[in-house]
Amino acid sequence: MDRRRLSEARNLAAALRQEPGQPGTPGSPPPPPPPKLHFAKIGSSAYHDVPDVYRHITDPNEKRRLALAEIDKAPLGWYHVRMVVVTGVGFFTDAYSIFAINLTTIMFGIVFWQHSNGGRIPHDADVGIKVATAIGTIIGQIGFGFLTDVVGRKKMYGVELMIIIFSTLVQAMISPSYAVSFTGVMVFWRVIMGLGVGGDYPMSVVITSEFANTRWRGSMVGAVFAQQGFGQFAAAIITLIVTVANKSTLIQATGLDHCNADCLKAVDTMWRIIIGFGGVPGWFAVYYRLTIPETPRYTFDVLRNVEKASADARWYRSGRYGEAKTDEVLQATTMRDMRQYNGTRKPTVLEALRYFACWRNGLILFGTAGSWMMLDVAFYGINLNSSQILSTMGFAQMETKNLYEMLYNMAVGQLVLICAGAIPGYWATVLTIDWLGRKTIQIGGFAILTLLFAVIGFHFDNLSKQSLIVLYVFCQFFFNFGPNATTFIYPGELFPTRVRGTGAGISAAAGKVGAVLAQVVFAPMAKRGATPENHDPWLNRLMQIFALFMLCGLLTSLLLPETKRKTLEELAGERDDKPVYELKFVCNFFRQDDGERARGWRNLRQYSFLPAFWRLRGKMRKRRRNDEEDESEQMSESEEGTYVDSSRPSPNVQANTVDMVFVV
Repeated sequence: MDRRRLSEARNLAAALRQEPGQPGTPGSPPPPPPPKLHFAKIGSSAYHDVPDVYRHITDPNEKRRLALAEIDKAPLGWYHVRMVVVTGVGFFTDAYSIFAINLTTIMFGIVFWQHSNGGRIPHDADVGIKVATAIGTIIGQIGFGFLTDVVGRKKMYGVELMIIIFSTLVQAMISPSYAVSFTGVMVFWRVIMGLGVGGDYPMSVVITSEFANTRWRGSMVGAVFAQQGFGQFAAAIITLIVTVANKSTLIQATGLDHCNADCLKAVDTMWRIIIGFGGVPGWFAVYYRLTIPETPRYTFDVLRNVEKASADARWYRSGRYGEAKTDEVLQATTMRDMRQYNGTRKPTVLEALRYFACWRNGLILFGTAGSWMMLDVAFYGINLNSSQILSTMGFAQMETKNLYEMLYNMAVGQLVLICAGAIPGYWATVLTIDWLGRKTIQIGGFAILTLLFAVIGFHFDNLSKQSLIVLYVFCQFFFNFGPNATTFIYPGELFPTRVRGTGAGISAAAGKVGAVLAQVVFAPMAKRGATPENHDPWLNRLMQIFALFMLCGLLTSLLLPETKRKTLEELAGERDDKPVYELKFVCNFFRQDDGERARGWRNLRQYSFLPAFWRLRGKMRKRRRNDEEDESEQMSESEEGTYVDSSRPSPNVQANTVDMVFVV
């Protein structure tokens, strides 16, 4: 009996010591399962993929900072590689289409001018076909660059690639007729293709930069641009393949003007295959470009949808396609909170003009655009005329026993130069740009190119043919391990999100202006005083001119800052306490320190250009009228016997400050 009572007492004491509702108590609910975290493996890295991970944060600016930090600090994964491949296919197609025309213009002369110009394409037709792409590219770069900021990256991405594919296939089917000439139709479709090629420049650099992490951003954008090397290689290898395939027919022609009917048919088929192949790779990238999500930075800073931007960033990093699904109520609440950052208006032309009118921003744009233009004068000046230049240097001779040898030597010569100089230069930049820095590579490349062109230009007659070819290969290497890559990378990093596409488009368009100048102004100079024995007597002087342009490119590069290991927000001048949701330019033109007024024109020159002058003029006129009214009141008071010291400011008046605020 005593033992039974003792056991009951112990059980009661144990029950009293246990807290109510604790697991194990009779009647208490079962313990909840431990929380589960979902991980998605991306290459060698893993990250949290928890829905609404920032729901507990109420400040939208804080949400934005955390989401951007997640993108900037993300380890390199397969989704980064996919981004490089998808954007790089466009540049592969661009380079193929641009440089294939250098190999096919000789075939145009054989087919369409066989009986009228000795099998050679007229100079005007040659320049027109080559320049047409550059003119269309200029329009496409500026137009698509601005639309990228206004409409969005996602909505425009893929459109330019479809333009390239369609126009390339049409070019492969062009034939002359009684109504239109071959040159006119080809020029028209080269301009249309140039619109797509131009649109690919700002869109690819902006999208890749905004998706990339901070540590490897330079290498990722450089890898996209490096696909140009493979595009040039593909153009040369396809030319070599179709030439060898038609060897039995081509070998019978002893020259450009001795091509019979079978030879004309073979050459006509060859150039159509070469040009038409340029549209094939684009088909594999169209779907991926159309399904890519909007970049998080554009959704943050233009659409002001912080919740969707953070969800899209995590969604894309998981390796999935399309856009993430988010809570619509939460999106609406977040966008309402974003109204404190001056509304949600999209960028406008006036906003871009006012931004670049600011002195510091204008210098950055001048640095990116100026250095790109100086580069492309020389880059396209020798690459679009490489066949003639190599022939003058004694490599890939045009005067051969038959047509097959001439086309074969031309294709092999291009392959040697691309494999020896261009492709190694591209990938040397990719491997070292985040270590050496953009500015070091660009200035160093311009300096070396200045020396190389000067040596070729001033010692052309004293150098052997082998030495000239070696120097030419070095030029190709330091073009690409130098300013040709960095001038593409810089514009995608130095401007704020709201005008990043516009800045990149203007910079790229300036480069193509240099390409047009190279073809229209400088390339004909090489043939001045030409003779049957020497087709390019002024080639050495042309190289001297290119050396001068490389020196000017070096000087404009000094205006650019170093961007390695810095976030895009840091480079845009954003601070933690002042996000750049709306571009504002507050210029304090007048100050009063110890009763003395500072001159305003110095600050005006520092911050802005002419657009600010007219606003300042109106402010000064209004201020002058107010001063005249104050003086008249003081005169009336002094006449009544009240003394007023007008040299000292009134204690009730704040420091005379005129703030010019541009809110766009």
